[in-house]
Amino acid sequence: MTVPVRRGLEAVDILRRGDDPAVGPVLHDGPCDTVGFLVPPGTAEAWDVPGSACTGTDGRGLRLPSEPPAVGAGWLLPPGASDGPLTDPARLREALDEAARTIEAADSRS
Repeated sequence: MTVPVRRGLEAVDILRRGDDPAVGPVLHDGPCDTVGFLVPPGTAEAWDVPGSACTGTDGRGLRLPSEPPAVGAGWLLPPGASDGPLTDPARLREALDEAARTIEAADSRS
């Protein structure tokens, strides 16, 4: 699941705070100016968050490389260093909504 970098970075911060952090590996794609979250297979079928894209896979045989899978990309939270194996879609949706509100409020003060 990918989102523009500003919203994605804010969502990572939101997901990592609190008593129960819930974020899996996160990829920062510099050339595309996006942040990608790894979510469970099947998430794309019901994903409808404006300003984001969720690409479906069957999830079978997926191995996370230690090196980023795209040129110019880098792991913001690499596999094994994150709080979990995948990011929970419901929690991600909440974090993205909160991130959008935070960004909107910050921009309105500018």
